[in-house]
Amino acid sequence: MTLDELEQILAAFEEEEVEYVVIGGAAVNAHGLIRATEDIDVMIRPTAENVDRLRRSLRSIWDDPSIDEIRAEELAGEYPALRYVPPEGELYLDIVARFGDAFGFDDIESQRMELGRVAMTVATPLALYRMKKDTVREVDRADASALRRRFDIDDPED
Repeated sequence: MTLDELEQILAAFEEEEVEYVVIGGAAVNAHGLIRATEDIDVMIRPTAENVDRLRRSLRSIWDDPSIDEIRAEELAGEYPALRYVPPEGELYLDIVARFGDAFGFDDIESQRMELGRVAMTVATPLALYRMKKDTVREVDRADASALRRRFDIDDPED
């Protein structure tokens, strides 16, 4: 994923007023903890209106009929995540509505940040730490540890 690709998709989200929060590796990078990532993970508000805005934003970049397969009903279902792979470029987009019962859109503390030429909504370091600290993926646990050290996060569970 290139910075230009990331800026392009975030600018499209902003233009269409998509309710989203950048999570995952791109969010960790935005907070100054650089690590390799091949995708952009976003949590979105899973309403029909917001998913319509999401589809419009993606269509403004790519002429891809598979964008129409992104549906609010799917994101509200048992598996509230999907991956969109554009027809060209190196970016792919993981779209998440919730992480089980632990985290939904309204549970993620976020902040506005500048990324190059575009503003974005990104999960706070504390929110990222909470999402990542107990996962099974080693990269997530490493992110949580780095976030805890960099931002002096006090975890009463430790």
